[in-house]
Amino acid sequence: MDTALRRVAFILLACFTLLFAQLNRLQVYQAEDLANHPANTRTVLRDFDRQRADIISSDGVLLATSTEAEQGSFRWQREYPQGELYAHTVGYLGFTTGADGMERSHHDALVGRTSSQQLVDLSNILNPDTGPGSIVATLDHGLQDTARRALGNRQGSVVALDPSTGAIRAMWSWPSFDPNLLSDPDSSVSTSTYTELLNAEANPLRSRAYRESLAPGSTFKVITAAAALEAGAVTLTSPVFEATDGYVAPLTSHKIQNFGGRTCGGNLVDLLVRSCNGPFAQLAAEELGPAVMINQAEAAGFNSVPPVDLPAPIESSYPVDYGKELQTPNPDNPAGLYENTPVLAQTAIGQNEVRATPLQMALLISGIANDGIIPTPHVLQAIQTHTGQTIAENSPGPWRQAMRPETAADLREALIAAATDGGGATAAVNGLVVGAKTGTAEVGDGSASSHAWIVAFAGPPDGPPQLAVAVLVEATEGSGDQTGGRVAGPIARALFEEFFTE
Repeated sequence: MDTALRRVAFILLACFTLLFAQLNRLQVYQAEDLANHPANTRTVLRDFDRQRADIISSDGVLLATSTEAEQGSFRWQREYPQGELYAHTVGYLGFTTGADGMERSHHDALVGRTSSQQLVDLSNILNPDTGPGSIVATLDHGLQDTARRALGNRQGSVVALDPSTGAIRAMWSWPSFDPNLLSDPDSSVSTSTYTELLNAEANPLRSRAYRESLAPGSTFKVITAAAALEAGAVTLTSPVFEATDGYVAPLTSHKIQNFGGRTCGGNLVDLLVRSCNGPFAQLAAEELGPAVMINQAEAAGFNSVPPVDLPAPIESSYPVDYGKELQTPNPDNPAGLYENTPVLAQTAIGQNEVRATPLQMALLISGIANDGIIPTPHVLQAIQTHTGQTIAENSPGPWRQAMRPETAADLREALIAAATDGGGATAAVNGLVVGAKTGTAEVGDGSASSHAWIVAFAGPPDGPPQLAVAVLVEATEGSGDQTGGRVAGPIARALFEEFFTE
């Protein structure tokens, strides 16, 4: 009997220990993740029926506000004067639909729960505040609207950053949606709209800028170039690669052809200007090897979730498994040989299993523009009182060091050449120093369609780059074999023209 009781006691103790550990995991270690998870609406709904702070753009345009409801059981409702334009950044707030965008990620600031706001409230006990104030977004209204007009009704996205601070100046994805319908006090309207959007083929609720990743194509060559420069395998002027129409990696008979079957070669600048596939594939497969390529991709942010202050961003991915080592790296074969060396060659040109979000590619080009330092991307600029007094500013600082300053300087020089004589010339603007790399990524489903990319930076002749841009126009039915230079480049140029003529 005593033995049986001891067994029961032991089992109960073990169950209690497991329960205690699980509660601590949920309440302590995973509390922040659970609170910020898109499916968790409890925090937002707790404060739903109250006046929230306005959200305004960096140039003073009203993006979100609270108004008194004319019907229903709630006193307050959220309105979005700009409609679909900021749906994926400012987001929405509805009782049945929950919240997304800044409405979710900056909920505490919007309801006055940050420490700086509470200190102001304490100081105003005898002179109470007359409203919740506002939060200022980094978004530039003119630039955001330009992104929408330039992309038009083509599926894709545009991201524009300040390369030195990481402030997101524009982030637009199409298709979008009207957040006012999701915040409608009539639950039948908000619920039916949400269901319709969720079931739509292109899923307009999902921001394609930071929640969708696709093959980056030749824009990824800037990472391969950075890896080669960092490893000392190349300089801007040497070696000079023989002109060929493509490259056949070891262990395969499949040729990686240059775009359009053309013949090209030359030094690193020539390769970037003409976007030669073969030499970049050869660099990765025969000179750099998996470890160097993986390290450089991850230094630039791949395989990590970018720390943007918006809900549920996804990571961009670079493959890390190249199979069994068949030959150890040596002076005659610096890269070594692996079972999947042919795959490594494909990744060097942004194909195979390489996937990137437009946000990640904007961060990559920001790092090149910013002496190798990738800034922390963010949409919150400041918190203000109802009188316009700034009580908190958001300056999150660097995210990571992607490369040495010397490497970044070399890449800027090469990309400026690519925006002068290469495919990036469609992004060039008179009077500005523009650097760009285009990309045309094959879909791989047997169709003739391709994704059109460009990453670019621009600035005045007498100063550093002030804007970094990534544009993706996705392959869709009927889009044809579109190229980055022809399709994405003019969108980047429109952003530069808008930004530098304000």
